[in-house]
Amino acid sequence: MRTNEQKPDIWLTSAILCLLLIGIVMVYSSSSIWSEYKFDDPWFFAKRQILFATLGLIAMFTLSNIPYYVWFKYAKVIVLICLVFLLLVLIPGVGMVRGGAQSWIGIGMFSIQPSEFMKLGLIIFLAKFFSQRQKRMASFQEGFLPGLSIILVPFALIMLQPDLGTGVVMVSTCLLMMFVAGARVAHFMLIIAGGIAGMAGLIASAPYRIQRITAFLHPWEDPLGSGFQIIQSLYAIGPGGLLGLGLGKSMQKFFYLPEPQTDFIYSVLAEELGFIGGTIVLILFFVILWRGVRTSLHATDLFGSLLALGIVGMISIQVMINVSVVTGLIPVTGITLPLISYGGSSLTLTLGALGLLLSVSRYSNE
Repeated sequence: MRTNEQKPDIWLTSAILCLLLIGIVMVYSSSSIWSEYKFDDPWFFAKRQILFATLGLIAMFTLSNIPYYVWFKYAKVIVLICLVFLLLVLIPGVGMVRGGAQSWIGIGMFSIQPSEFMKLGLIIFLAKFFSQRQKRMASFQEGFLPGLSIILVPFALIMLQPDLGTGVVMVSTCLLMMFVAGARVAHFMLIIAGGIAGMAGLIASAPYRIQRITAFLHPWEDPLGSGFQIIQSLYAIGPGGLLGLGLGKSMQKFFYLPEPQTDFIYSVLAEELGFIGGTIVLILFFVILWRGVRTSLHATDLFGSLLALGIVGMISIQVMINVSVVTGLIPVTGITLPLISYGGSSLTLTLGALGLLLSVSRYSNE
């Protein structure tokens, strides 16, 4: 039985707003040179980020005030709508190609990325699906295999774009939900073996993925080509030191680091604000992880628990991948830093998802 509605989680809300504010400042700082050169307006990306942040905040506060269990009823409709958009983006003339991936649909002056909405749609659907099959999740045929099949359908559509980074985040998040829902570890061993073979095939099928692996292992072998981004990212982080060069004083944003307002914004942040600034950002993300896990543990039903876990898992996985990429720990994946990087669909979706997390926290047993 659900408890009475509580006040919003002040820790979670404060961390979100702080990260959002830092993101807006850093989008302006990292993109001002590039946007002035390309659009004759140093505020081009910052103004759009403010617009997307406003829309996202409206979505967050709206969803936080709607009881989360309402979405249990509409989970199937939500995921089907997301699937339709994933199919539409693959149609020539409908989907827009950027950076070699056909992942966007243009709407007027703006564009949306359906794969971003699919991540949240699938989390909502699987939270319902797994909560209804809790007693059968230990069974391979009745629990694990049906859940895996549901995950692989949107993953296959995302890989047709292709967008490996988003696909990896989505699958990792869903497998985490499946594990917590009661799937057996032995079944995951089969997935890991198949996943390694599948990843090897995906890497071998696309030359640019092989180049990314090579660049990760030996970036200095091709410093002006495949290793360029990693090297320039490290050049940004290194000089930042403890306190940084100062806000707005990054050197790497002067056309050394390609589009520094997106995937590599953390590099510019570390260069300008130093180790202390970078650590503060990671602490704020840890607060979201802490409050998200706490919300999941205190949820009044399994649907709410899995929904909260999926949302905080999705955000945490993206943070870990992005920070690992910019510090040279893993190959470049094209994953942005939630709430910090420039992006319309990603920012709005992330804030909307956090609104759902806040809703779960308001009806928890804390």
